[in-house]
Amino acid sequence: MRQTLAWLACTLTLTGISTPSWALDNSIGDSGIYAHRLHQAPYNLTGRKIAIGQVEIGRPGQFGFDKIAAWNPVFKLAGVYFRNKPVKSNGNLDNHAAMVATVMISRDKRIPGVAPDARLYSSAVGILKGGGQAEECLATQHVAQQNSGDVRAINFSFGESLQRDSRENAQLDGNALLTQCIDWSSRIHDVLYVIAGNQGKGGIPIPTDHYNGITTAYTTKREGKFAKVDFANLSALPVGIGRTVIKREINAGERRAISLLAPGNKIALYDLSGKVNVVSGTSFAAPHITASVALLQEYGDRQLKQKQANWSLDSRRHEVMKAVLLNSADKIQDRGDGLLLGMMRTVLSKGNKTWLDSDAYKNPKIPLDIEMGSGHLNAMRAYQQFSAGQWQPEKEVPSLGWNYSQVGENNHQDYIISQSLPQGSYVSITLAWDRKVELNDKNNNEQYDMGENFSDRGLNNLDLYLMSTDTQNNAQSVCSSISGVDSTEHIFCPIPTTGSYKIRVQYSQQINEPTQPYALAWWTFTNPTKTEKLR
Repeated sequence: MRQTLAWLACTLTLTGISTPSWALDNSIGDSGIYAHRLHQAPYNLTGRKIAIGQVEIGRPGQFGFDKIAAWNPVFKLAGVYFRNKPVKSNGNLDNHAAMVATVMISRDKRIPGVAPDARLYSSAVGILKGGGQAEECLATQHVAQQNSGDVRAINFSFGESLQRDSRENAQLDGNALLTQCIDWSSRIHDVLYVIAGNQGKGGIPIPTDHYNGITTAYTTKREGKFAKVDFANLSALPVGIGRTVIKREINAGERRAISLLAPGNKIALYDLSGKVNVVSGTSFAAPHITASVALLQEYGDRQLKQKQANWSLDSRRHEVMKAVLLNSADKIQDRGDGLLLGMMRTVLSKGNKTWLDSDAYKNPKIPLDIEMGSGHLNAMRAYQQFSAGQWQPEKEVPSLGWNYSQVGENNHQDYIISQSLPQGSYVSITLAWDRKVELNDKNNNEQYDMGENFSDRGLNNLDLYLMSTDTQNNAQSVCSSISGVDSTEHIFCPIPTTGSYKIRVQYSQQINEPTQPYALAWWTFTNPTKTEKLR
């Protein structure tokens, strides 16, 4: 356990208490991500039959299999492993992994999880001395292949140090073996990876430099609500004092790491023995996001089963989940008139700045804020975004929706919004697509094996525009997101003049394939009475 905590020092603080005075309900309820509303009628979403995964140094305990204590854990696991093999009884148990699992699938009434009925598969990679990124990739692949290959999201509440990376002059450029493994797996296994962001002091930055998933920072409470980036999150540009350490922990170049915020300060959780601990860190923010995917996917599968209109298997795509979660995030609290899209909180940086003060708001080449990403996870708003359904660009689209499609090189797709948008109302639009990483499959068995590696085929460049419907020139757009280095584009801007608008997805530069799949989510002004029902 001592070695394990050393590896997790930057994502975990522990304080034992005898009663859950900070119940998890604070983080899944109205103070946090509003997931508890989705548990209740008429939604009744608890993650039933949805498989999610967990990869960590250790693993949670399984009742009836592990005999560490005469205690029935608050959750039931679908499978437990050591890397890519069955685990021995009482082997590789870890308090940290147990508490992360509690966030996701606890069925305890005092400390409920985000998706209590989801199927969680957990693999332990082992302590530092016994393995590295190759073994971690094996464990990752193994979890992704569970549930007959249908795992919707995988949680990473641990990481690797650059000091242990075998590359010469290693940096966070997306090319560590584990990072490439995650981006390869996300595409091949269609899994959304949620990665706990690093928290400083040169600790565990790999694989926070991945492209295809979500990396989280964590929030603390302000005036009773999780709404402020906690001081412990690393969120500074590499300038001034400490720049050497910062360079070891943020992405190389201009690409931002943080995608989304979630609660992570003073969360009460059960450890292996049934004792309640109060914990803080991105380790506990990430599983809020991972388990929220299970809630949304349960809804999506329900729609598919009922053969609902504007619904397809595209709803299971990891790019769609990423776009939906980022686009529905809270930034600035709505005043009740719907102009700020019904957002439920104003999110603050460590310096008490809002998203409107960020360079991401002001600079179209920067899609995400360095501290806040796109904003704060709101499972209820994510549900509203997702439940609006899939809409193709061939016809006019409603004010709220999403799509999974593709665009060819030097071409574009236009989404014409059916209703007029009022002056002063805001729009939120998110575009997500994959970096292409391929496996160098030496034995041609179509899976990763020890000794194999990956090749980075690069990232095609897509851009995002909001423009008047009678405009064809991208340069005349009202708002744009035109990063040349990110796999995400994000627009959050006000409408300057009441009128008709369209969203344009532009394929600007080919790096690998001539056709690029993408997910798009949009949220524009809707009737305030509909928004009010969520508040």
